[in-house]
Amino acid sequence: MTRIITNFMIVEFERYLRFDEKSENTIEKYLRDIRSFAVFAESREVCKSVVMEFKNSLVDNYQVSSANSIIAAVNAFFRFMGWLDCCIKQFKVQKKAFCSEEKELTKAEYIRLVNAAKQKGNERLNLILQTICGTGIRVSELQFITVEAVRKGEATVYCKNKTRTVFIVRVLQKKLLNYIKGNGITTGCVFITKSGKPVSRCNIWREMKTLCVQAGVSSDKVFPHNLRHLFARTFYGIEKDIAKLADILGHSSINTTRIYIVTTGAEHKRKMENMRLII
Repeated sequence: MTRIITNFMIVEFERYLRFDEKSENTIEKYLRDIRSFAVFAESREVCKSVVMEFKNSLVDNYQVSSANSIIAAVNAFFRFMGWLDCCIKQFKVQKKAFCSEEKELTKAEYIRLVNAAKQKGNERLNLILQTICGTGIRVSELQFITVEAVRKGEATVYCKNKTRTVFIVRVLQKKLLNYIKGNGITTGCVFITKSGKPVSRCNIWREMKTLCVQAGVSSDKVFPHNLRHLFARTFYGIEKDIAKLADILGHSSINTTRIYIVTTGAEHKRKMENMRLII
């Protein structure tokens, strides 16, 4: 059998991904990566040497983490096709002991963002920020914050083939109940557009960026997932229980959770100073 990628193969792979209950974002990314590889391979037969050429080309155009995610998608396609001899290893990445201070959103900066949204009169964005940061949910999981969930004080979240319970603390519950009542939302998703559809992650991302100047926060730090990281670091700072945090965040592996609680080098240095081991 000639190993040349066709549209039919990609369509069948998409069907497999949907049957495997992959998320829409994952499916879209996998298909995009496979098509990129197909363009690179052109009409050449797929073999290990062609795949290695593709891998080497990724170094010049992507960061290592992004390149590895592309390799993961391509390998998934090869496994689906039964081309196991074409699978390649990802680039080795040394785990970072510290995160960049330029990327870490602090609690003080988060508060300034919330206040900026309030000053702009954007109550929906104000509460979206507080809901993500106060519960640790993913921005894609906002759809599970429904009127019914708010009234109950907890939401049942389904993501990545897993179901978990997310608690809504009383002070947030009160704010959301007032918002629901004031906007005449009687059922379903709390955060919706004028047409009644759940607000998209793109809209949230774009609205968050408009707060940067007024809040005095670098735009590099302002994106929804950073709120989830702030929740994780704050929770771990109190509980020191990484297993419980993994459950709350919906992580299958504690190694994923470790990424969320990595501190900055400056904080680590302060802790070393407090050890007072230099006499």
